[in-house]
Amino acid sequence: MRRRDFVRTAGAALPLAALPAGLQPAPPVAAEREASFRHSVCQWPFGMWSLDELCAVAADLGIASVELVQPSSAPTLARHGLTCAMTAQPASVPDPLRQGWNRAEHHEWLVPAYREQLEAAAGAGWSQLICFSGNRDGLDDAAGLETMAQGLEQILPLAERLGVTVCLELFNSKVDHPDYQADSTAWGVALVERLGSPRFRLLYDIYHMQIMEGDVIRTLTDHLDAIAHVHTAGVPGRHEIDESQELFYPAIVRALDAAGYSGYVAQEFLPTGDPRPALADAVRRCTV
Repeated sequence: MRRRDFVRTAGAALPLAALPAGLQPAPPVAAEREASFRHSVCQWPFGMWSLDELCAVAADLGIASVELVQPSSAPTLARHGLTCAMTAQPASVPDPLRQGWNRAEHHEWLVPAYREQLEAAAGAGWSQLICFSGNRDGLDDAAGLETMAQGLEQILPLAERLGVTVCLELFNSKVDHPDYQADSTAWGVALVERLGSPRFRLLYDIYHMQIMEGDVIRTLTDHLDAIAHVHTAGVPGRHEIDESQELFYPAIVRALDAAGYSGYVAQEFLPTGDPRPALADAVRRCTV
């Protein structure tokens, strides 16, 4: 018997009369449970490893997913018992981060490419697919939102039929992606509400939104219904999520878990040293 089990059993056997007058018994200890979310890791920051090597490390660390890869990589992931929690954008799309769904002229190539990628993701057994707003280039935010909605409405019936959720990633426009339109949670939530589809949600990147807005825990928990996926990295620098940066990830993931978040928490930081212990430490900090 483990020590804590013995203490719990012995304590339960004590008669209430043994307690001093006026002292109430302590409430029962809550049963331990697993966190409501799972771990993932993005491929691109760990390019020092082949995909097969990253999958081996991920499986060894208890990470369930390697993401932002193409459906053609499904056999490699499956060989390690992994899934892909967020499918990469179609490889055929030119400059997808800057030339996104917020302009009607881009829909000509985005719509067929995303329809094909939705089919491929579903065929691989993957349930989420990333998308991007693109840059403003002088476009009004309201007009950009409406144009993006009109484009996505052309693929969401297929996404709903296949059971694949299209996820808009929120970026910062201050440091990494100047002029990117989907640079606020409010804009993203407004788009989710405008579309009204169960297969359109947000990818909330904590690194990006800390730079733009801060107030991460309140924002995540207030808008959890609109958020399907979460990315991590340290601020500033996009490096390890340790004491060298300004966010305290254990509190963030505890708040996510308490709020009932059931998606993935994906590591997307750029390691500054040995990547394996850095990734292991990040998973430890994000384990409830």
